[in-house]
Formats: sequence, structure tokens, C-alpha cells
Amino acid sequence: MLECKDLCAWYGAAQILFDVNLKVRRGEVVALMGRNGAGKSTTLKSLMGLIAQKTGQVLFLGQDQQGCEPYEAAQKGLAYVPEDRRIFGELTVLENLSVARQGKRRFPDGREAPFWDFERLGVLFPNLAQMPNRLGSHMSGGEQQMLTVARSLMGNPLVLLLDEPSEGVAPLIMEQMGEMILALKRQGVSILLSEQNLHFAKWVSDYVYVLEKGEVKHHASMQDLARDPQTLKSYLSV
Repeated sequence: MLECKDLCAWYGAAQILFDVNLKVRRGEVVALMGRNGAGKSTTLKSLMGLIAQKTGQVLFLGQDQQGCEPYEAAQKGLAYVPEDRRIFGELTVLENLSVARQGKRRFPDGREAPFWDFERLGVLFPNLAQMPNRLGSHMSGGEQQMLTVARSLMGNPLVLLLDEPSEGVAPLIMEQMGEMILALKRQGVSILLSEQNLHFAKWVSDYVYVLEKGEVKHHASMQDLARDPQTLKSYLSV
């Protein structure tokens, strides 16, 4: 569904990513893990087309994304949930969701992808269903996080890029986020998430890539990583 080959990225003269290679398959949850500054967010932004200075190849549904603008990637079914949320504070929950609405999609094999509307999102995020007319600026951080994810789902994505979904939210919201990820997986949606919370990543992820200073230093099934204390200590411990 999504793949990058020898992906390099820069901010100005500073190179952040060095020949990153990864794959996300149909209905798979892949975690991108590493310490702060490892390059996780930059990887997601590069895949979405938000980083101008990059080399290598990004393939979405088998198509090269060279020169593809972020809005064009979104129109194709690639969604990005930024770490800083970026909701519209002066719009209500319903208005935030409405601006992201797109039409129905199909997976490459022709099967219909999940179609999201406010009622269906209300089942996934009960908190949002109770506040359709609340302004975004009047929501808690956890509620804003849910709204950001829900807004991305209104685009009916085939692949979802999630940047630090568990960061800074209460345990109950984190649990709802995890259940949401697993529900999307069951429906065939692919998810690539950047994450530092090993417990959360172990719960939801099938496979993991570990970044250190912009390079993939290790990749394995999540089960294998969880049984590898040396790798955990080398790349994920503080």
C-alpha cells in the first residue's frame, strides 16, 4: 500500500533522513519508533509530500509520488494526522469534519473501503458524538486529538499516517485511540504511526521500524522486538 525506498530528507542544509526504506501492507499497523529527534515525524511528513527537500522514491498504491502535492496525496487516499493536531478552533466539531469530506473509495482489489460519516464516527469516538456544536478551541487536548483523527477519516483514507497518537492524552483517550486503530485494521485500512510509547505500540502494531539519527537501525515484527531487550535498550531506552 505504501513504500519508500532510500528516502533522504533535509531541513535547509541539515540532513534528517538517510536512506530510509519501509513498507506498509494492506490492513497492517506499522510502528515507526525511536527517541526524540530520530526522524519519525520527518518520515511521515516526507511520505505525505510535506517536505520539499527530499530524494528517494515514495510509492502509494504502487504509483510513484514524485512531485505529488499533499492535497493530491490526500485525494488519492493517503491521510496524515499531525502531532500538533491543527484543528480549526473557530469551527465546530461538525464543521471541522465537514471540510475534510471526500467520496467513497475502493481498495486495489476492488473491495469497498470503509466510508465514514458523523454517525459512524460517533460510534468510534463517543465523546465527539456528544459535542457536535462545540468549538474546537473549547475542547480538551485529548478531544482535539480525537477530532483530528476523525477529520482525517472523513477523507475515507486507505492509508493513515499517525504522528504520536498517544502523546499527551489521558489513559482513557489513549485506550480509545488504540481501539480505533485496531478497528481500522480489521476493516483493511493500513496505518503507519510514529510512537515512543512502547506499551501502546506493542498493543496495536504488527511490525516496527526503529529509527536512530535518521536511519533505520532495526526492523522486525513487534513480537520479536518485544523479546529483544538489547535492541530495546540500545535504541528506545532513555
